[in-house]
Amino acid sequence: MFAPFMLHAWIVATLVAISAGSVGFFVVARRASFAAHALPLGAFPGAAAASLLGVNELWGLAGFAVLGVLAIDQLQRAGRREVASALWLTGALALGMLLLSLSGRYAESVYGLLFGNLLGIDAAELALVGGCSVVMLVLLAVIARPLLLDSLSRELAAAAGARPSALELLFLGVLGIAAAIAVPVVGALLVFSLMVGPGSAARAFTNHPWSALALTVGISLLTIWSAIALAYVSNWPVGFFVGVAGILCYVVGRWRGGAAALAHSL
Repeated sequence: MFAPFMLHAWIVATLVAISAGSVGFFVVARRASFAAHALPLGAFPGAAAASLLGVNELWGLAGFAVLGVLAIDQLQRAGRREVASALWLTGALALGMLLLSLSGRYAESVYGLLFGNLLGIDAAELALVGGCSVVMLVLLAVIARPLLLDSLSRELAAAAGARPSALELLFLGVLGIAAAIAVPVVGALLVFSLMVGPGSAARAFTNHPWSALALTVGISLLTIWSAIALAYVSNWPVGFFVGVAGILCYVVGRWRGGAAALAHSL
């Protein structure tokens, strides 16, 4: 489990968990779960294009994550975020299927992009993931306070001098970076569970925002570390355990919230 060939897996999984947990707290607070689902899948054609061109898939993922952020931001100005996210997701998936069919690596690429390939991370990709994680966390730290205020009340944020439209674009940008670095590890289909599950559970245990943020990151780390350990022992995919853990986090959060409400009523 701690053999030298697993070292990159542990490091990159830790970086992804910290990034996904940090932005996942705001995903839950802002009720942006569908955007957290659409952006990783919307980055899917970027990796397909990179495969077709013979370049690192992370560059393609990052490029299409940026395009997704800009597309959703522009589309939602004329409607709701959910509609904008759905439109981007539909078009991106269609393009991704076309690019993968042209690349000649259809089955292999689809499996890796949708479900992740943690053991396939090399030193160059690790450095790239680390750099993107640092950039994402710095951006998130800069906008964390106004973003939290905007999540609670857009009017209060505007009164405090924040620009809600700019904050939304920056939030989508941070979410896009987190999605791009997480897709090669846990896959486009499971980034959603890693971002939403820990955040939904953390909210049930504390009402203090910064405590909830720290708890979300802690649960995200526990999720990915447990998934690696269980995958090593069972020889089952890491993504399976990440997905199951995401569901369990949500169930625990709902149970905790229901128990607290019942105790309060009594």
